[in-house]
Amino acid sequence: MALTRELNETALSRPPGPHNRLRVLLASTVAIGLLTTSGCATQGSSGTPQPSESPPATSTTAEPTGSPPPSPAEVGANELGRIPVLMYHRITPDPASVYDRTPEQFRAELRRLAAEDYVPITTADYASGRIDIPAGKHPVVLTFDDASTTQFRLNSSGEPAANTAVAILREVSEQHRDFPATASFYITNPPFGGENAARSMRWLHEHGFELGNHTLDHPTLSRSSASEVRHQIAGMRREITEAVPEAEVNTIALPHGVHPEQEGLARSGEADGVRYQHDAVLLVGARPAPAPFTKRFDPLNVPRIRSQSGEGDSAKFGSTAWLDKLAANPSTRYTSDGDPEVISYPSDSARTPAPRYSERATAYEPRN
Repeated sequence: MALTRELNETALSRPPGPHNRLRVLLASTVAIGLLTTSGCATQGSSGTPQPSESPPATSTTAEPTGSPPPSPAEVGANELGRIPVLMYHRITPDPASVYDRTPEQFRAELRRLAAEDYVPITTADYASGRIDIPAGKHPVVLTFDDASTTQFRLNSSGEPAANTAVAILREVSEQHRDFPATASFYITNPPFGGENAARSMRWLHEHGFELGNHTLDHPTLSRSSASEVRHQIAGMRREITEAVPEAEVNTIALPHGVHPEQEGLARSGEADGVRYQHDAVLLVGARPAPAPFTKRFDPLNVPRIRSQSGEGDSAKFGSTAWLDKLAANPSTRYTSDGDPEVISYPSDSARTPAPRYSERATAYEPRN
């Protein structure tokens, strides 16, 4: 995929989440402990990923209940800020293109994200505004195209094979309690090599990963007829939901980042008795995405950032360069206030909430 295509394509409500539920549970535990004069309260789970027979390997955290949560001004909350949606393809020790990353490079990028207080969420959660992360943290969306075996496959013990993307993500999650092992996988044929495809997709769904649409055969949709576009998208939805009936398949990553001639067909349509409806349509490049609460959010054109080092062709559009920019300009990125029911942003923000979120949005006076 050429850089010009990336740039051309880029030109082109929320229930309480796991962090709030855990804070409520922890507060109740502390209260009971005080009433029984037990003298101490038991710390909750650290969120370390569990083996495949255990519940989904996502981590949750709770802030101490002994003091009030920080104010939006204290953490510099900006829930109208930009969100990096990172795009990955193969994770391989032998990269063949700029789209490939080695296991070491992928591991290093995840560790950087964790160290800089990013918290992974799915594309579906991003698009629907279900961004429930601790105060002061920043959401990041990890997306994987093409359903490669380098991204995920199970070993003979039923665990993610070593040095696959999922295994590395779980490893980093174990080391960083506020960095849950979750991501969005965009499925095309053959899913994860074809062997045990249904089992692979079920495992991912059961362990907190999103299954998204990437069409049956990965065509350039702008060259396809309207009926073929609908067939490609509806057909992949059918395959995913036959393997995992509970999967919602709410988002799609366009092959090559290219829209069909009728752009709306990427978002909704029907073919062969299967109807699809997407909350977000992902492009290929090459900048952070707007917060879903802003007027700038366009569900038909969600930009992504290719995972890439700071060197080489088009490096200035890659993840290293963009993470550097966001770190150097922290006021521009999305920072959570810790309350999923309130949308906090500084009163001097250049961005404004979309009308449908105006009742939940609250401006505050930033600290100098």
